[in-house]
Amino acid sequence: MGRLQSLDIFRGFTIASMILVNNPGSSPAYAQLEHAEWHGWTFTDTVFPFFLWIVGVAMTLSTARRIERGQSRAELLRHAFQRAVILFLLGVFVGPFPHIDLATIRIPGVLQRIAVCYLIAFLIFLYTNVRGQILWLLGFNALCLGLMLFYPTPGCGAGSWTMECNFARYVDSLFLSGHMWRLTKDWDPEGIVSTLPAISTVLFGALAGHVLRHFQWHTARLQAFVFGGSALFAAAQVMSIWVPINKNLWTPSFAFLMAGLAMISFAFWYWLAEVRGAGRWFRFFEIYGSNAILMFLLSGIFADIADATGFHEWWYGNVCLAITSVQKNASVLYALTNVLVLWLVAYVLWRRKWFLKF
Repeated sequence: MGRLQSLDIFRGFTIASMILVNNPGSSPAYAQLEHAEWHGWTFTDTVFPFFLWIVGVAMTLSTARRIERGQSRAELLRHAFQRAVILFLLGVFVGPFPHIDLATIRIPGVLQRIAVCYLIAFLIFLYTNVRGQILWLLGFNALCLGLMLFYPTPGCGAGSWTMECNFARYVDSLFLSGHMWRLTKDWDPEGIVSTLPAISTVLFGALAGHVLRHFQWHTARLQAFVFGGSALFAAAQVMSIWVPINKNLWTPSFAFLMAGLAMISFAFWYWLAEVRGAGRWFRFFEIYGSNAILMFLLSGIFADIADATGFHEWWYGNVCLAITSVQKNASVLYALTNVLVLWLVAYVLWRRKWFLKF
């Protein structure tokens, strides 16, 4: 099957949302534009899992096309490994640049998690069928759940889900000490244990890719996404009775919830772009999606430059607060400025057909 405009639009919407929530003018912002402090979820908490889900869909579709073109398994593996290594290194070294201190540099991170989850999911995808992928998906969540519930964590015992003491935090302290997120220091939201169910998020996307390849009619695809997404959403609500929905821990209930929401959200974009033919009205997001990783990297670089030069403070104080005296509204205006400026960069790249490929 050919390239799906709806997937590009969904990817672009997700990256634009990521830039919006990552670059507020001030804090606190509106609750939905911030992460849930611990348990629970907000709009902001959907952004990263949506992107991982999209990675899984794209992986399935692109790999199938490359196999049809006659590429060998060795070629596919080499490309996947190369892509993962580049993403991981970009995540490690671009974020703190130019202030790189190898003694304290953060090892986990957003791009690093994308790299690890993509590579492991790709290996599973390449060497198993749909049934095997489902079993691996369930296995990652079961392993995480078993470790969190039954391993006797020093200081709090087994089964603790608190921020102060849990098994995932304990593992991070053993293997990532001194190399974690600067805002937490002794645990990391992209830590080791939480990566297990995060891999399943990519596999959920891979299964959605199988749906697109298996069903040829729009109605059948939409029904599969809406019913499947609703079932995952319901399963997550039941699971949350015992396992809290938590993005920082990427709990199995969170993984199932986000996969369900991603399926339903994609069904909406698929209906608009592929069924109704209205994709041209959302070209703004499609352009963003054409260089998604680059836009994410540039957003971090631009934010650092704005802070270092004082532009952030000047624009927020003299422009955003001048338009609206409500602090939270001014914060949103500043974030929208980032989204629009970076879109102009994406537009220039799109017009010149310059797309960052790994």
